[in-house]
Parts: sequence; structure tokens; C-alpha cells
Amino acid sequence: MTIQPIHVPQVGNLPAALTSFVGRARDLAEARRHLGESRLLTLTGAGGVGKTRLALEVGAASVSDFEDGVWLVDLASVRDPALVVNATATALRVPDLGAAMITEQLAAFLARRSALIVLDNCEHLVDASAELVHTLLSAAPGLRMLTTSRHALGIHGEHVFAIPPLAPDDALELLRARATAVRSEFAVTDGNRAQVLRLCTDLDGLPLAIELAASRLRTLTVDEVLDRLTDRFGLLTGGSRVARPHQRTLRGLIDWSHDLCTPVEQLLWHRLSGFPGDFGLDAAEVVCSGDGIERDEVLDILDRLVIQSVVVPTVHEGKPRYRVLETIRGYGLERLVESGQEQDVRHRHHAFYVAFAERIANAWCGFGEEESLNRLRAERAHLRMALEHGRAPQATLALAAALRLHWCEGGFLGEGRLWLERALEAAPEPTPARAKALWVASWVATLQRDHAAAHRWLDEAAQLGGQLDDPSVCAHVQSLRGMVALFGGRMKEAVPLFEEAVTAHEESGDETSAIYALTRLATAQSHLGDPRGAQTCRQLSAVAEEHDERLVRAQAQWVLGYAAWRRGDLPEAVAMTRSALENAQGFNGYDTIGLMLEQLAWASAAGGHHRQAARLLGTARALRQDIGATIFTFGPLAVEQHVQCEEEVVRALGKAAYEEALAEGAAHRSPDEAIAYALHLEPEPPATDPLTPREREVAALVAEGMTNRQIATALGRSPRTIDAHIENILAKLGFGSRARIASWWTAKQASLT
Repeated sequence: MTIQPIHVPQVGNLPAALTSFVGRARDLAEARRHLGESRLLTLTGAGGVGKTRLALEVGAASVSDFEDGVWLVDLASVRDPALVVNATATALRVPDLGAAMITEQLAAFLARRSALIVLDNCEHLVDASAELVHTLLSAAPGLRMLTTSRHALGIHGEHVFAIPPLAPDDALELLRARATAVRSEFAVTDGNRAQVLRLCTDLDGLPLAIELAASRLRTLTVDEVLDRLTDRFGLLTGGSRVARPHQRTLRGLIDWSHDLCTPVEQLLWHRLSGFPGDFGLDAAEVVCSGDGIERDEVLDILDRLVIQSVVVPTVHEGKPRYRVLETIRGYGLERLVESGQEQDVRHRHHAFYVAFAERIANAWCGFGEEESLNRLRAERAHLRMALEHGRAPQATLALAAALRLHWCEGGFLGEGRLWLERALEAAPEPTPARAKALWVASWVATLQRDHAAAHRWLDEAAQLGGQLDDPSVCAHVQSLRGMVALFGGRMKEAVPLFEEAVTAHEESGDETSAIYALTRLATAQSHLGDPRGAQTCRQLSAVAEEHDERLVRAQAQWVLGYAAWRRGDLPEAVAMTRSALENAQGFNGYDTIGLMLEQLAWASAAGGHHRQAARLLGTARALRQDIGATIFTFGPLAVEQHVQCEEEVVRALGKAAYEEALAEGAAHRSPDEAIAYALHLEPEPPATDPLTPREREVAALVAEGMTNRQIATALGRSPRTIDAHIENILAKLGFGSRARIASWWTAKQASLT
């Protein structure tokens, strides 16, 4: 069993810079000043002028100003205006649970936060970006936004800062820094300084153009680059220097860079431009190979394009990836269309991501759940493109269903429902793909608590599964009918449905689906007080140990903790629930972790630790608020148990002290931060002594340094009886060791003298 270390992720998501930031000290200072004076700053300018890089530098320099982080939202790969808000929520790791409009959910999430959002590459989505910015700034007084676009957003309160080209000295320094990176002996000397300045001037001081030119100094001299560019620009402008605007300068340089590439480098450049966002090597090798490029050649050619600054290496959550800058990608995409290969590349792209999604879904058990969800999140731009541009409706339907874990475990319920509904409407034929998509859609709807839609899709799935004689579909229908009953508090109805589903999935060899059904069965059994629940949990725990699967282990521990709380075994309840929280780290489960914290609060209150319980209730409530939920979202049983706990805590502490502790807990708001807080929270001993007279005798002897066996002899009791007394004392006082008992007893006696 692998125990995960307790960690709290860094707030924000700014990528680490892979190259130095050269020049623009005055622009950086001015942009920061404008951002301090206005809640909305838009950086405008021509393509290649460095808007994104300056925005990232402003963000990095402002991190200490925003308690809740600086967040980058890159819209370059987003084509549908309706998905601008989804892209923003994804970047901020706000789950799209679909219980409310995602815009409202995001606004509620930001309302209590002090944050800076960098909304990058807005020019093709100006209206949608402007609408989102206005909504969020209106809802969140602690929010500031920095956008980049070739055009202003045009909304009230916007301050526009037009980014100028680099000053001559800054341009020269940038060229020197980038040229030195590809040719260490390059230097700017008295002998070539005038030519270097002329080169930078001819490139209009555009950082992207300078970086492309610098990559050519690996094999050419400054004079040779100048001569070739002069010829190129002459063709563009008919020899008139005045006639060449910045964009034609950049286009000319990209043309020249393209001409200097070998045919196979050009071919890979074109094909890589079909990727809407950053990509992994595995995708590039499959999508871009064939018809002139062997698969084992892709990495070598890719490295050559990196050296030429056509492709930029990047990192996503510790994994190496690549991207083509938007201006260069647009050029490559034009060439791809001209070559007549665009549809072939899109087809290979679609096929790769269908296989990718199916591979993760089918190997979910033991595949590495957190890594899988992170990879799905990293590929979201490609997944969206595959869903948007699939040529065969049945293939698109299959992809939407294959992404079920992305939708249901990754926190993309709203978007998943959107794609599933579109795909089901476009492919009404009674096929196996439709049958699978129907039960996946019902899963999404069930998690959204839209039970009417879930029942509607399940009825059609059951009919189609029978028509196709597909036992897998029928098993999923039973499991999901049980889930609807479970969420509705109908435990007795749920248990036999889950039992049927488990048997059917096991008979078909679908281990992952059997585990999901087992997990739900254990939950229903524990709520009923069914003694078989312990066996179901042991079965789940064995699977988790075999595959080192943390989500299953967390679920089993959570259920075991609930069962222990129900029967009054508080030490076991606390231990199991804390272990569940530990294993739930990294999954961003606002709803699940909020319920685990609730359960830990119930056990704490039952043990007399009312202030700790109030803090945990505050943390749980804050997580629910962040996803637009209340305790009523989770069914009547959760409401009943929450109300009972809250009433007990208020009686013990008083309303004012309860509200104070509740507010303290609410300060810990992200799921992993909430887990770290809960696991390090030391309970205060109860204000009144909760021990029985016999337990006080035992505590006194512990303070004298006696072992359990010595205490048993002194009191004339069996060692097992004393062991039980010690466990009860630890539970009631919330301590983890005998040493804490001794310290508490000593302090208590000192206070009486």
C-alpha cells in the first residue's frame, strides 16, 4: 500500500519560464502600475510582439499580491465561444458539476477570493471573453483580470495598454541571448554591432521574429541573414520600406524560415499545426507519421524544429510536451490545407484520441487514476477538437462515451452532458455505441442529481441492451438504477440492484465496472447497518491493495468509517475517515472530500470535540459553496446527520463560538488544503471531563508511568479490559498516544491545586 504524503499544491498555475525574459523593464513596470489602478488590463498589439510573455511576467511579478493565486487561461485552442467559461473553470480547477450554470458557479467560486486571472489569446473570442470578464469582475470584488488580444474587449472599466516593439537595445540583447543559446561562440562585438542592430530594426523589433532569426545564426552569419531577409522583404513590398507593416515583416520571416527547412521538416511543421494545443510525443508520433515520415523519425525531426524555434518545448504537471506558437501554427495550418492532407491528419488525430480515451477507460483499475485524470485534462483541447470535427457520428458517439471517466471522475459533468446530448441526437441508430453512450449519459445525469433524465436514458439503454443482447449494457443499467435509488435515500431498493450488477460485471470480466458497483453496494449496506457491508469493504480493500488504487481504497475506508461511527466505535471511525482523506489527495473532489470532512466532524462531535467538529463543518461547507452545492444536494440522510451534529455542537459551544470556529474552518478551501488542515488539526480536550471514574483511575496510573499490564494488576482487571479503557480515553480526548493522556492528566491535576 502506497501512502501519499500530505501536500498542499501551490496556489495558481503559471508555467515556469523556459527562457530568460529580456528587456521590457519599463513596459513591465507600466503594466503592473495599470493593473494596480484598474481591475481589467488588456495588452494589445500585433502578433509576435510579445503580449503573452509580458502578461506572464506581470503575473509572476504579482503573485505575492493575490492570496488565492495567479491563474493562466489560454484560449488559443478554444474555438467554440460557449466553451470560454469551461476553459476558465478548468484552468482554475473548478469542477463543472452541472448543478448550476458554470458561469454562476465560477462567479461564486471567485466571489470570496483575491486572485488574478490572465486570459490569454482572446482575439478570436472577443465577445465571449468580454461577457465572461464582465460577469466575473461584477461578482468578485477581489478579482483582477489581465487579458491579451489584438483588439480591446470594449467593456466598461477596461484599461488598454498597446505593447510597442522592443527598443533597439532590448532587441539586440534578445537576439544575442537567443543566438548564444544555439551557438555558444556568438557574440555582439564592435565589428558586428551595427549589423546586429540593423537586423533587429529590419525585424521591426518583434520578439518572435527576432527569435526565429536568432535560430538561423546557428549556421549563418549576421550578414548572410541580413542579405537573405533583404531579398525576402523586397519581394513582399516591392522595395518600399515604408510599405511593410509589422505583420508582413513577420509573415516574410516565417516564409523564409519555412523555406530553410528541409522537406521533411516542412511536412512535420504542417502536420503539427493540426494540433490545437500543446501535445505529447506519443500523439505526434501517431498523428504525424506516414506518407513521408516514419514513426521513429518524428522525435529527431521534432528536435530540429525546436532548435529552429518553430516548436517550443513545455511542461504540463511535470510531463514534457510541445507546442507550436499560434502565429506559426496558423501559417503551418494554411500550408497543411494547401497540401490536401488536412483531412487525413484530422482523421488520424481523431482515431488517436478515441483509442487514447478507450485505453484509459478500459484499464482504469490500477492504471494510475490521478495520472490518468491529469492526462485527460492535459489533452482536453484535442479531445474537444475530436468531438467537434469527427466525420462519423457513431465514432463521435463512441468517443463521448469513452470519456466517461473524464466527465464523471475529472469534474466535467456539464461539458460531458453537452457532448453526449449532441452526439446522441446526431446518431439515433440503435447501435452498441448508442447503448453505451446512453448509460454514460445517465451516469452524468445521476451525478448532477437530474434523476428524471437519468431514468429516461436508462429506460432506452435497457431496451436497446436487450435488443442487442448485450449483458454489459444491462449490468450498467442495473448499477445506475441502484445509484439513483442510493442518491434518493432508498437503500433497500438499491442493494439488490447493485448485487445483480456486481455479479453480471464479474461474469463478463469487467473488473472496473464491478468495482464501481461494489463501492456503491458497500455504501448502501453501511447506511442500512447491514453486517455484510464489512465484507464488501474488505473485498474492495483487497482490490485496492492488489492494484494500489487510491480512489477505491479511499471509498472503502470512508464507508468503514461511517459504519464504525454508526456503531459507536469512534477511534475506528476517526482512523478510517482520516485514511480515506489521505488517499483522496490530488483528485480535486470537492463533493467527496466535503462529505468525508462532514463524517469526520460527526465522529469528532460524538467524541466531545465540539470545536474541532465546528471547524471541520466550516471546511466542508466552504468546499460545497465553491461548487454551488449545499448539504441538501447530497440527500436526506446527509441532511439529517448534518443537522444533528450541528445542533449538538451549538449546544456545547454556544452560537457565537460555533460561528467563530465555523469561519476558521472555512478559510481552508481547496480540497487538498482542506485535507491537510483536517489531518493536522489537533482536537482540544473537552471543556468538561468526559471520562468515567474508572477511566480517570486508569489515566492517573498512565500519568505515573505504568504500562497497561501494570495497571491491570494494580486494579485487579484483565489486560484486555485495560486496553479497552485506554482506547476509550484516547477517543474521548482525541489523543493519539498514551503520552498525551499523561500530559493531560498532569496538567489537569496542576490546575486543581
